[in-house]
Amino acid sequence: MAWKIKKGDTVLVVRGSKAKKGQSGKVVRVIPEKNRVIVEGVNLVKKHLKEIPNVREGGIVEVEAPIHVSNVMLVCPNCNKPTRVGFRLVEEKGVLRKYRFCKKCNENIDLVREKQLRG
Repeated sequence: MAWKIKKGDTVLVVRGSKAKKGQSGKVVRVIPEKNRVIVEGVNLVKKHLKEIPNVREGGIVEVEAPIHVSNVMLVCPNCNKPTRVGFRLVEEKGVLRKYRFCKKCNENIDLVREKQLRG
């Protein structure tokens, strides 16, 4: 099954602590095995790193932690509003194309995949 959130999408955090809720950012990484996404600048945690000589310095570093995918909503690039995402199949010139689309403005967001029809 295709994912409704992809790397590079702008998302809005709709659930979580008051510090995280309402923040938006770009998806840096998608972790499908755990149903989680990492959003740039959101859900920052402090990580204590041990020094490894000639590799990295030790200390306390802020890192983005994963958020469950159900707690974020895609921000539509066309209408700039948080929206639910649907999938649409369109047949064009013997090619079946699958698009993600915004359920608010009903516009296509991007092409997910295309498949050549036999005929």
